[in-house]
Amino acid sequence: MRARIRLRGTTLGLVAALAVTGTAYAGIAGPSATGGSARPVAGTDCPTFPADNWWHADIRNLPVDPRSRRWLSHMSAGVDLHPDFGPSFGDGPNYGIPITVVGHGHPRVRVRFEYAGESDRVRYPLGSDTRIEGGRRSSGDRHAIVVDKGVCRLYETFATRERNGRWYAGSGAVWSLTSDALRPNGWTSADAAGLPILPGLLRWSEVKHRDIDHAIRFTTDVTSSHHLWPARHDAGSTRSWGYPPMGARFRLRASYHPSGFGPKAMAVVRAMKKYGLVLADNGSPWFFQGEQNGHWPNPLIEQLKRIPARTFVAVDTSSLRVSRNSGATR
Repeated sequence: MRARIRLRGTTLGLVAALAVTGTAYAGIAGPSATGGSARPVAGTDCPTFPADNWWHADIRNLPVDPRSRRWLSHMSAGVDLHPDFGPSFGDGPNYGIPITVVGHGHPRVRVRFEYAGESDRVRYPLGSDTRIEGGRRSSGDRHAIVVDKGVCRLYETFATRERNGRWYAGSGAVWSLTSDALRPNGWTSADAAGLPILPGLLRWSEVKHRDIDHAIRFTTDVTSSHHLWPARHDAGSTRSWGYPPMGARFRLRASYHPSGFGPKAMAVVRAMKKYGLVLADNGSPWFFQGEQNGHWPNPLIEQLKRIPARTFVAVDTSSLRVSRNSGATR
């Protein structure tokens, strides 16, 4: 098994190492037949997956999952949400998961994976310009997210490190940003849920323009050893369905109306009502993730810390599924 320990208490969990083999690069497929375009990744013309993708699904009218109350009872629902990004005030790198954009001509390197059987074993566009979560000397998750803007391909690695000119990672996954194809069921990714990280990150450009069109990735401490579509992997410590599984989606109640929030914080609130939160990894309860960006204003971060977890419910997204191996929705 691999233990995950994240700075600021975000990820404290275990990811099961499954003895799964298959064709590498399985997450890459042709464009979705029905997909339109979603908000582009900053600095590119690439969508963050097609518009019909599960990450972009409007969940306001979906039914509450019958297990919602049980799940919330095991998720420290009495706490407030915690944005796991923002300024560090000089105490190391700013918080958040950085995104690196490269051209298609960027040099590719071989990466040696600890979990090679569930990793896409291709050459990755990593180099001296690759930004790593927490910095290269971090003892945390060290996620690396790289977008090849030339072909709209997403590369993500966990526990990323470079030593003596060689690159190593716990696991790695590759996606086409124009496709709804999922990884093989049972495969992890750079995330415990086997999902891409990029589409679940709050990004400064979309918050600045108050135009967020996707669900947001978050963590909790104890999860079930089950996963719900479109998640492909789980990392739970109990088989009980009374605990939330990877891929569970939570919606902020429409009746929640905070006071004293600025326009940008209200844009995040609206996104949490329309698109919700996605349980994607083990970690501190109700920590939700955003990109590392020096422009995050501290007043915004402080406002987002006031959203109470008790104002969320779990929703049943099963009616959205078109195919078990696709993230496309009806």
